[in-house]
Amino acid sequence: MRRVLAFTVAAATALTLAAGCDSGSPSAQGTPTPGVPKTSVTAPTATAAPSTPPSPSVTPTPSAPARKLKVGAKGADVLALQQRLTELGYWNGKADGKFGGTTQQAIFALQKAAGIGRDGTVGPKTRKALDAGVRPKARSTSGRTVEINLKRQLLMLVEDGQITQIFNTSTGSNEYYESEGETHLAHTPPGKFKVSRQIDGWRHAPLGLLWRPKYFNGGIAVHGATSVPPYAASHGCARVSIAAMNWMWNNDALPLKTKVWVY
Repeated sequence: MRRVLAFTVAAATALTLAAGCDSGSPSAQGTPTPGVPKTSVTAPTATAAPSTPPSPSVTPTPSAPARKLKVGAKGADVLALQQRLTELGYWNGKADGKFGGTTQQAIFALQKAAGIGRDGTVGPKTRKALDAGVRPKARSTSGRTVEINLKRQLLMLVEDGQITQIFNTSTGSNEYYESEGETHLAHTPPGKFKVSRQIDGWRHAPLGLLWRPKYFNGGIAVHGATSVPPYAASHGCARVSIAAMNWMWNNDALPLKTKVWVY
């Protein structure tokens, strides 16, 4: 009897110890069956998503510098240049994508207005002036006036204080010259004048040929010439290109009695 009782107590003790080894909650893990070894359940390990290899570093390709534009150049960049000049008021005829003498005259005018080198080509400094929209300023405030800036060597058409067209011009060189046995100073006097007479054609003057001159101060006129450098070189007149003078006549830009201010 004592042996049966001892066995019963031992069996009960063993059953209690087996139940105490389960660390899980009964509701989650179920009720353990006596005598059946419990299978250990290991929580699945999260697998990291395969990393995407980094994109190869892309170094931006530097854009090619804009080419220098000069007489003889052709293309879309020349066309854009001409359109920008026209937008700013620098007369250069019809935009055609061809860099000729008329475009060069407009570049001279822009460079004069910007106070940079007057070489007639489009490099970094001239592009900067174009981008900045450099324009000269008018002095007159009312009516139609032709303004001739001796310092900048610019001729401007002004309407009620607003500059409508800007031209390269070449006025008196302020040097002495000989004519008909006398010495004269190549000078363009400052002052306020009016267009008093005109000739629609070539004027064979003692000092050279004048194309379609518009006289405003005695024998001094605005006229077309085959040579209009970016500096003062005339005997006193204000030279512009042949093409520019034709445009002025064709558009009645300088009719008789137009005011002319020289300063």
